[in-house]
Order: sequence, then structure tokens, then C-alpha cells
Amino acid sequence: MQLIEDSSLAFKKLDEISCRTSLDSQIEIKTAVELILKEVKQFGDQALKTLTKKFDGFIPEPLEVDSRKIAEAWDQTPRQLQKSLSLAKERIESFHKHQFPKDFFVDGVFGERLGRRWNAVEKAGIYVPGGRASYPSTVLMNAIPAMVAGVEKIFMVSPANTIGEINKTVLAAAHIAGIKTIFRIGGAQAIGALAFGTESIPRVDVISGPGNIYVTLAKKSVYGQVGIDSLAGPSEVLIIADESAHKEQVVSDLLAQAEHDPLASSILLTTNPSLIKTIDLEIKKQLKSHPRKDICLSSLTNWGLIVLCKDLKTCAELSNHFAPEHLELLVKKPFELTPMIKNAGAIFEGQWSPEASGDYLAGPNHTLPTSGTARFSSALGVETFMKSTSIINFSKNALEKTSKEIIELANSEGLYSHAQSIKLRLSKTSSID
Repeated sequence: MQLIEDSSLAFKKLDEISCRTSLDSQIEIKTAVELILKEVKQFGDQALKTLTKKFDGFIPEPLEVDSRKIAEAWDQTPRQLQKSLSLAKERIESFHKHQFPKDFFVDGVFGERLGRRWNAVEKAGIYVPGGRASYPSTVLMNAIPAMVAGVEKIFMVSPANTIGEINKTVLAAAHIAGIKTIFRIGGAQAIGALAFGTESIPRVDVISGPGNIYVTLAKKSVYGQVGIDSLAGPSEVLIIADESAHKEQVVSDLLAQAEHDPLASSILLTTNPSLIKTIDLEIKKQLKSHPRKDICLSSLTNWGLIVLCKDLKTCAELSNHFAPEHLELLVKKPFELTPMIKNAGAIFEGQWSPEASGDYLAGPNHTLPTSGTARFSSALGVETFMKSTSIINFSKNALEKTSKEIIELANSEGLYSHAQSIKLRLSKTSSID
């Protein structure tokens, strides 16, 4: 991991890490994605079968997973794993119920009534990645907020292996989350199917769920025709540590991020020079028998960073600049540091709150803004699957009292009929009461 002791250099390095997979630079992949989307839009199911054979090595006939296999996957899940999945479901559901937005109405001073009403989208599509690992937690974190929101129809897509089978634990998670319709397709073609619809797959209103660069660029391309949760980049953790932090915990948490992907980023900001001296040796120790050692080493070598800071205020400033997906506060008084944090997807306070707790069952969603987007966006939640409608109910008195100002504003914009629509209603010759 690279060590930096100059904060001005640290800002530049953090910018470099944040932009490590800029979507705008992926010209060749963009072109490939556009061709895939065009093919799916034009040829529907046949394109999905052809593309799945090309990329995943099997022909998905049928496209949909048999409902009996979903139930069987749950029945065949070991009892302890069933208990773990059930606990995760209960905690995630309980937390997200608190997010449900409320309608509201207010009475104006002239008798008008104004409000905001929330409704769930009708159909949602959930993308669950495969590849290097299986992600039952992604199923729960995406499906449960949609269920809580009141989405009537939820469709899941996920890439299968070369013999056409989706990971059984992923199917088991779908079963307890209440997902009944699953299609064994992945990649940009799956996003295209959800966005445009095919003979077998309905067009949805919102697509959520992370994926590789092809999936992310496909989501970016179809946005506007369909809603999306976010454009997720490689995962990242930033740890702020002081003299109270334990080296074993710091390193295990850095590795917990690095093991995701060679492009994952693990960053340590610390005020403790003694801690820095122990990091390399502790990393070697914990990697000795690590099953994903090569991935961890690639991630830490290319995108790992240690910064020695003069104080915790500097740590907070650097963290806010980077706007990390996950932020761990391994400090003596995390509650005093938290108010200084303005940009973060999720904050984990203290040594008993490792990021892994949030990944699986703490309750808050683990689908978080990456690549600096925590500056302006939030975690996936119930509102991702809802939209609000404004309600305006003016009385005659309210319109009379505000008509002069409305007409003045309409005239200032040169919109004649806007002004006339007010004058007409208030004209003495109008027959409308």
C-alpha cells in the first residue's frame, strides 16, 4: 500500500483512486454495450438466447427459472444458513419500513390545499451479479425495499453458470424475499431486456442492483427510458484510525474490501505513526492462507493507500473530499467525529461495527454510492422504488388573491396563454363559478 504523509498530495491521490474506472473512458466497451442493447431491443428473446450462449456458454431455454427450483433451493439450504438469511431478512425489512415516506397536505393562507402523495412503481427489475462470487445479500438488499415500497411485480435477473444454473443460495434468498419470477440471464443483455421488454420479460419501471462495467454502462444508456438506482463503481472502504485502533481489526477490514475485486480500494487515514509501521507485516500475516490472496494483493498494490494525518480534523477533510462508499471510524470517540463527516455512503462507528455487519444484516442498505457520488446521492432505499406526485387544489379565493402575481410572472416569460388562463377564470364575463 502506498504511504503519503503530505495532505495536499493525499487529495490528488484520492482523486486518482476515485476516477480509476471512469465510465467516460470506456469507449470500446460502450460500443459493445450499445450493440448488445440494440440487438435485444430488435430481436427480444432470441437475442437473449444468442448472447447468453456467446457470453455464458449455454442457451437459456427456458429463460425463466422453474418456480419449483426456487422453493427447492430454500429446502436444500443448510439449517444454519437458513437462520442467517432469515435474520438478515427480518432486520433489513424492519429498518426499511422506517423509510416509508409519508404523504402530506398543507392548507395555504388563501384557502388553497397543497400536498405530496407517494406511490410505488408498478414493476421493478433486480439485477443480481454472478461471476467471482454469489451474492444472496444483494437479493435481500434490493428486493426487500421494493417489497416494502409496495411494488406489485418484481422480476429478478442473474447470470447462470455454464450449465444454466443460478447459485442455490441466491435462489434461496429470492425465495424468502418473496421473488417469484427469475430469469437466468446477465450482462448488458439482461439490462436491455428489463428496459425494453421482450416476449418473455416485461418492461419494468426501475432497475436496481450492481454489476460489472457492461452492466453499469447498460444502465447508464437506458436511463431515461427506465429509472435506475445508481451507477455503481468498484467497492471502497476508508478507515479513520487513531491510537486506540487495533492493527488486526484495521487490516482485516482493509482486506474485507480488497477481496471483492482487483479494482476495489482500501484506504487508511490515521494519526498514529506506530500503526502505520505494523500494517505491512500484519497484511502478510493475514494473507498467508487467504483464499483470495491474489485479488487482495492486486487491489492493495494498485488502489490501496495509507495517509498519515496531523489530526482527526484533517482525516475528516480528506474523507469528505473522497466521499467513500464505506467509512469506518476506528477511533476512541467516534460519536464526536461523526458530525464532521458530510459525505459518505455509510458510516460505521467504533470497533464493534465492522463493515461486514452492514453488508449482511445490520439493516441499512448495502447498495451505496461509490466513486465520490456520496457527495450528492444516497443509499438504495424504499424511495428508489417510489415516486411522488404534487397535488394542488386552489379555491376561487386563492386564485383571486394570487392572480396578479401569476399574471406578472407569466408575462415576464412571454407566455401569453399562461396569463390568459388566469384572466379567463377571473373575468366578470366568465360563466364559470
